[in-house]
Amino acid sequence: MPKDLPHAKRRSMPAAPPFNTLAIVGNFTDPSVIDSMQVLAAHLHHRDRKVVIETANTVDFGSTPVRREPENRLGDAVDLMVAIGGDGTLLHAGRLMAAHSVPVLGVNRGRLGFLADIGPAEMCDRVDDILEGRFVQDHRQMLRAQLLCVGEGDRCCDALNDVVLQKWRTGRMLDFETWIDGRYVNTHRGDGLVIATGTGSTAYALSCGGPILYPGLDALVLAPICPHTLSDRPIVVPASSMIEIRLIERVDTDAQIICDGIALGELKCGDRLQVQPANIGVTMLHPAGHDYYRILRSKLRWGRGERAPGDDTVE
Repeated sequence: MPKDLPHAKRRSMPAAPPFNTLAIVGNFTDPSVIDSMQVLAAHLHHRDRKVVIETANTVDFGSTPVRREPENRLGDAVDLMVAIGGDGTLLHAGRLMAAHSVPVLGVNRGRLGFLADIGPAEMCDRVDDILEGRFVQDHRQMLRAQLLCVGEGDRCCDALNDVVLQKWRTGRMLDFETWIDGRYVNTHRGDGLVIATGTGSTAYALSCGGPILYPGLDALVLAPICPHTLSDRPIVVPASSMIEIRLIERVDTDAQIICDGIALGELKCGDRLQVQPANIGVTMLHPAGHDYYRILRSKLRWGRGERAPGDDTVE
């Protein structure tokens, strides 16, 4: 039966085997991803599972029967989504499945792969384990970004990794204020700010000097991007916080809001960006024996001087 990761938010799952219809998503212009899609689809068919892919996917699956559905209907059609590619692919899959409470499994065909933690060589064996109920699961928090624009309609977007304020179309720094739960925190000058979940703490926020948060922690990282003042350092705040960003007017100020790599819109003087917990999240599945710290050692190349006993490289 499935086990929960320590400190992760629990979510009940049906009795094994729970997954009869699976979606496969990935970059269908990448030859390595195409190969894995075809292999997995054939394997699932032999296991008497139904395979669904998005309508736009042009991959030829040969004699393997697949059902094609529009992207926005995949969540209603499947019990599990398998994302083949890098972490960007898994982020995309997570956003598609979050509102439907459909879990996501990642197969790494990208580069770093903090989220997609199954290698292509072990893909079929690990998927078999999942189908038979041998897995661990954790529920990842998402953020809701709301852009409140003067004289325009408000815009919203959900993010699993991070919400980023960044300078746009200019070489000038940004001046902006941060407010948390209605209380003024700081006035910043720099290239922007990353607001990251524990999941996103190993992404852009890490390159800004932010700490790595264990994914199960109810916390967020606020990491300034290239701050002008050295004392303007990343801080960790409760995940329940309401974070508000206000741009300070200056000449040639252009700022853009990005949610998991997707542009939400431009932040102008007088506008406000509000970031708070979303009312949905992503349930991720991992192979039995999943060890987050082992992934950190592998991806960040920790402990290379003295290899840990029994340690294996995660590809």
